[in-house]
Amino acid sequence: MLVTTTNTIEGKKIKKKYHGLITGEAIMGANLFKDLFAGIRDIVGGRSASHEKELRTAKQIAVSEMIENAKSIGGNAVIGVELDYETVGQNGSMLMVSASGTAVEIE
Repeated sequence: MLVTTTNTIEGKKIKKKYHGLITGEAIMGANLFKDLFAGIRDIVGGRSASHEKELRTAKQIAVSEMIENAKSIGGNAVIGVELDYETVGQNGSMLMVSASGTAVEIE
């Protein structure tokens, strides 16, 4: 399935059918030890590979869920995709990624 952040798809025509807004969400809990080591990295510098991996995983889950929602209502592409990242829970202990877009049918 074609997924794009743009509102048009070059070389493709969107049929008259716009299926509507779709979303996908993922909430990932942070591990205490990952947080501890990430805090140490913040002090001494460097990247937190474990947090980056969790972020990529959450994004993949949210986008996959959005694609499945598009398919379930007859879409074969998603346009205008936006990703939103938030921390939730006590002390921001969880990461939430939301993906939203418009399910359309392209030729």
